[in-house]
Amino acid sequence: MATDVAVREFSPKAKDLGEQILSLTLKEAKELTDYLEMVGGIKPAAGGVVMAAMPGAGEGGAAAAAQEKTEFDVVLESFGANKLKVITAVRSLISGISLADAKKLVEGAPSKVKEGVSKEEAEKAKAALEKEGATVAIK
Repeated sequence: MATDVAVREFSPKAKDLGEQILSLTLKEAKELTDYLEMVGGIKPAAGGVVMAAMPGAGEGGAAAAAQEKTEFDVVLESFGANKLKVITAVRSLISGISLADAKKLVEGAPSKVKEGVSKEEAEKAKAALEKEGATVAIK
């Protein structure tokens, strides 16, 4: 996948440390997180850092029980037969959005209507949009 981001060079020390972190098991990653928080006062950003363990990385089936997702995106996949009502619903879900911006968002489907929200808020937004005939996914 092509990106607009320029290729970045990293120092050998940063590369070595990065490779060591990537090879950690889930248990070791949790211990590292606890160590950084207790000793260095470094805490993960809101939502935490998601680390995936490689299959067979020493934890077996326990590694498969990864952290539960806490933030969700509400994605409008299509506006259905009643575009105007869906635009109105989008405006009610996103505070401060203009009518023109709501129209662009709806017509640009698939598009994210809400990002990083709780499961409950995502379900409410999905229900509001589906009520108006839209097709919506929570990711």
